[in-house]
Amino acid sequence: MFQLSEKQAQDIVDKMMMDIPYNINIMNGQGIIVGSGTKERVGTVHQGAVKALATGTMVEVWEDGKYERKGTNEPIVIGDTRVGVIGITGNPDEVRPFCNIVRTTVALLIEQKNALEDLANAASRKKAFFEQLLSHQGAYTHKQKKEAAAYQIDLHLRTTVLYIKHWHPEEEEAKLALRHPSFQPEKGTWLILVQNQPDGSKLTGQILRSGPNVRVSAGNEEAVISASYTQAKAAMGILEALKPAAQSIRYGEAEFLVRLSQARLTDEPNSAARLEDTFDLLETLQSFINHNCSVSHTADALNIHRNTLQYRLKRIETVTGKDPRNILQLFELTYELLAMNR
Repeated sequence: MFQLSEKQAQDIVDKMMMDIPYNINIMNGQGIIVGSGTKERVGTVHQGAVKALATGTMVEVWEDGKYERKGTNEPIVIGDTRVGVIGITGNPDEVRPFCNIVRTTVALLIEQKNALEDLANAASRKKAFFEQLLSHQGAYTHKQKKEAAAYQIDLHLRTTVLYIKHWHPEEEEAKLALRHPSFQPEKGTWLILVQNQPDGSKLTGQILRSGPNVRVSAGNEEAVISASYTQAKAAMGILEALKPAAQSIRYGEAEFLVRLSQARLTDEPNSAARLEDTFDLLETLQSFINHNCSVSHTADALNIHRNTLQYRLKRIETVTGKDPRNILQLFELTYELLAMNR
């Protein structure tokens, strides 16, 4: 059960005492003062709080004594657990209403903190389970099937994994995604598990309508989720490497390029990687490939003059040592682009 730290308790006391003209003490579940208008009392045991924790009811002190002063001490109860005590010094008839206000405030803060921690823990458990699914090979255990069911995943069904990048869904779009089991491994990147739909094309179309920068790749429908995930991730590498006009790709369409990107064809340094520091040249090479080496179409797509395009192609040759206007050397550059994103 969460309890307030000394800093949190002291912050509450300091703020409350700006509006309440009485000394306030906040005690933890052991009756130790963790926040007080009288700072030197922090860390000491409050006898009234000990009694309140023991009885579970408000303890009122009507006369100052050697170890306690008159006032009210009311337990903070979360669920069925007594987690602390609010004490206010003064005539009980005068301070009792303030005690209720402070107790309610502190209880709400603790409940809010508990709720946030529960959400964080649930998110961590979900992340860990999804990561396990994405690496699991072979048949699923009964335990995995049972846990998966809690996330609306039926491990008896074949699954298509959608790998989504540069997606920051609005509320309605997030609801759309969450109709299917989904997981966000990092900001802007989502994985959605599509079951009972062979290709997930309908969902893909809906996601792509959310923005021009969104990219979606899909694995094949597989009995083992990790297989479809591996395919979807590899296909995303093709989209990222070549930057085609299409915003989506299926592994089945890109299998040759995926296998090409994963092949170790040479030990020579990747000459295309030299273009990463010159974005205009990298963009030009990608566009030239995607427009089938057409000078006019590439120039139109880049919104540049044909002579500017020819100049850039020559610069690519100078930087990489390979001429993109030579079909065989262009194939080498294409392979190197793919290898950069394998």
